[in-house]
Amino acid sequence: MESAEIARRFLRFFEERGHTVVPSASLVAEDPTLLLVNAGMVPFKPYFLAQQTPPYRRATSAQKVMRTLDIDEVGKTTRHASFFQMLGNFSFGDYFKEQAIPFAWELLTRPESDGGFGFPEERLWATVYLDDDEAQDIWHRKVGLPLDRIQRRDLADNYWHMGVPGPGGPCSEIYYDRGPEYGREGGPIADENRYLEVWNLVFMQFQLSAVRSKIDFDVAGELPAKNIDTGMGLERMAAILQGVDNIYEIDTTYKILDTAADLTRSRYGRDKRADVSLRVIADHMRAGVMLVGDGVLPSNEGRGYVLRRMLRRAIRNLRLLGAGEERHMHPLTAVTIDVMGEQYPELKADAANIHTVIDAEEASFLGTLRTGTAIFDVAVEETKRKGASTLGGDQAFQLHDTYGFPIDLTLEMAAEQGLQVDEEGFRRLMKEQRDRAKADAAAKKTGNADISVFTGILEKSGKVDFLGYDHTTAEANVIGLLVDGASVPAAGAGTTLEVVLDRTPFYAEGGGQLSDQGLIRTGGAEIEIVDVQSPVSGLVVHRGKVRTGEVRVGDQAQADIDLERRRAISRSHTATHLVHRGFRNALGESAAQAGSENSPGRFRFDFTAAGAVSPSMLRDVEDEVNAVLINDLKVNAFYTSQAQARAMGALALFGEKYGDEVRVVEVGDYSRELCGGTHVASSGQLGLVKVLGESSIGAGVRRVEALVGIDAFRFLARESVLVAQLSEQLKTRREELPERIEGIVTRLRTAEKELDKLRSAQVLAVAGELAAQARDMQGVSVVTHRAPDGTTADDLRKLALDVRGRFPGDRAAVVVVSGVPSDRPVVVAAVNEAGRERGLKAGRLVGVAAKALGGGGGGKDDVAQGGGTRPEAIGDALRAVEEAISSAVA
Repeated sequence: MESAEIARRFLRFFEERGHTVVPSASLVAEDPTLLLVNAGMVPFKPYFLAQQTPPYRRATSAQKVMRTLDIDEVGKTTRHASFFQMLGNFSFGDYFKEQAIPFAWELLTRPESDGGFGFPEERLWATVYLDDDEAQDIWHRKVGLPLDRIQRRDLADNYWHMGVPGPGGPCSEIYYDRGPEYGREGGPIADENRYLEVWNLVFMQFQLSAVRSKIDFDVAGELPAKNIDTGMGLERMAAILQGVDNIYEIDTTYKILDTAADLTRSRYGRDKRADVSLRVIADHMRAGVMLVGDGVLPSNEGRGYVLRRMLRRAIRNLRLLGAGEERHMHPLTAVTIDVMGEQYPELKADAANIHTVIDAEEASFLGTLRTGTAIFDVAVEETKRKGASTLGGDQAFQLHDTYGFPIDLTLEMAAEQGLQVDEEGFRRLMKEQRDRAKADAAAKKTGNADISVFTGILEKSGKVDFLGYDHTTAEANVIGLLVDGASVPAAGAGTTLEVVLDRTPFYAEGGGQLSDQGLIRTGGAEIEIVDVQSPVSGLVVHRGKVRTGEVRVGDQAQADIDLERRRAISRSHTATHLVHRGFRNALGESAAQAGSENSPGRFRFDFTAAGAVSPSMLRDVEDEVNAVLINDLKVNAFYTSQAQARAMGALALFGEKYGDEVRVVEVGDYSRELCGGTHVASSGQLGLVKVLGESSIGAGVRRVEALVGIDAFRFLARESVLVAQLSEQLKTRREELPERIEGIVTRLRTAEKELDKLRSAQVLAVAGELAAQARDMQGVSVVTHRAPDGTTADDLRKLALDVRGRFPGDRAAVVVVSGVPSDRPVVVAAVNEAGRERGLKAGRLVGVAAKALGGGGGGKDDVAQGGGTRPEAIGDALRAVEEAISSAVA
């Protein structure tokens, strides 16, 4: 039975029993405390915590899940996986144990021909919590499971909670006996390799007041409404129903693994090391494709780091299998989309975008491997020169953060050099970086307030009505005030606060559009609003400062947005839609939006692309968009179903999450997108769009910045004045300026090259004189020299090598020269073979000089280069080198 069919049967079974089928939520968790969705119940967490009222009493889902705590173990065993799917049925105060247990038994044992999974009853076992007599009684008396196949287990195995105060309770797990060939008899408590867990039924019946660990918590009492949360791992079920030994051999994984084996001319099951690599590739390709499909882009922090790490581990393991510089991610991505596409058809619709992102990351990482390896070699040489055996955590972090070098690769290469890595220091720096990023993101949305404060307001007062599409001013009631994250009844003049109204014309930042600003007035206060956020769905929070008077919860208010700011932002937002369509027309449908920011008079637009966009194409897109403005097309917004919107050709932004009902914004017949932002009434109101340029902001992602409206006109006016000034100064007509300036620049470059040649010749002219004036230190010829300021580092190196080459081969010689190419001093040391035999090494001598210069450096034993920050210390540096040479040859 294929994985897609397993999911279909599960959902259909519970739908027939009154459960609402809830589509899988994005892997990008809405919960600000989570990086990624890590359990099937996460989308329902607000209902279990009573933060929100569920729209249904019963639900069922097949949820995408990502867990990365054991990522280093992926591939080493056949049990660990980063991406998997959790099938579940949920009850919110509706049914409890007496129905949940029979539901599970019926689905598992019902014949396949009748829509079940066809498990033989005699192969199923159950576990219950130590004192859960009720669950045991249901299993035995209602279901008919013999008592000798029901085992009791303790808190560590059969009790569940969220790790925080809230609901919790015992659970009952269902196991499948794979047979004596997999282990010893005795049930799950004897051998969990033979007895494989297939389903966990959690009975949330208690309110936990304190949670200190998984097995240490306080129970405050029973919940007023008892809940059910179950989880069945789809991959594990597929392994059983497809008759294979583990999750890497099921349909949606093995096809990827087999493709990787074909591409690298390896074979699964023949070599343990190759098997590990193939499993890593298969798992990480599934995880990577699903993350990119949900809009995550590779980066060095947060979710982007998780994605980057997985893709690069896959690429690294392809190289370990002998792939070399060959690029294999494209066919691996294709087969992954194919095998997962039946369950998630949006993957096939977004295939071009997913390919663009992953192909670009592969190209970037192959370059990183070359660059990072060179930087790594320098770090290793410096570590060994110091006599240390451990590569610093800061060096490993720099390799990761600056050059994208994965830590596992650093560890492996360091081990090959006989070195360890300060992993603790690296992890500390990584944690600090992640904590900063997470705190910044959370603070932006919640203003450092406990999210439960917002959900409490939402529960009490209901969803805030947004009136901003049709109104720029509105009467409302103050339903909440927060100061420093805590609810307050009132706030006086000078207080920075957050205001919640029951209805508002203020647009909360979202979809790339910056928030509105403006004023909220009550009978006794005036509040200046500078930011608006939606920390939880359905709630709009206005942030600002009380200018005058005192505002109180319950006050009637008048909310007025800054109309000119709104109009300018709306022009930018509509322009972004047009530019998006323009790039798709120019580059194809793979040019998908990957982010945007719409601010007053200016916008930036990020999109997926394999490479840079040519200036001529930028001009063509700009011309096409401005033609749309001239035609003054009507801008229309309406609501429809998501299916109907897609049928109409409306663009759904890559990675965005939408409900069943969506808002469509169309500009004539030119552009049609799903969008919740504000827009102009017709394209002519934009006036003019001026593209400033494009650049790369990451692997496979380009950024265009542009001006719109009066800002674009002002920019062109300034450009016109500048061109007029240049034309006057160069006595050239405007149209001839490019040719004239190019000629001037060419002549300047030629002159600079000639000057460089003369300067280099002048520097090298003293080589013979320096060699003749060499000092003798116990049989070693030593030259130390300060070159004139402005001498380039390259010329310093040439001079040192030239002087060194003037000594006979059997005469030990050391040459150290220093200068100031710009504002920082540089030192170069060169030692011939005879000098190296006397124990003199260029790298060590440069280190001595660089230390005196307030910097560092190193290199090979024959020639090395370093620098510092103190030009005035060059004399001291050269004297320090002479002393070091004297000590070395004494």
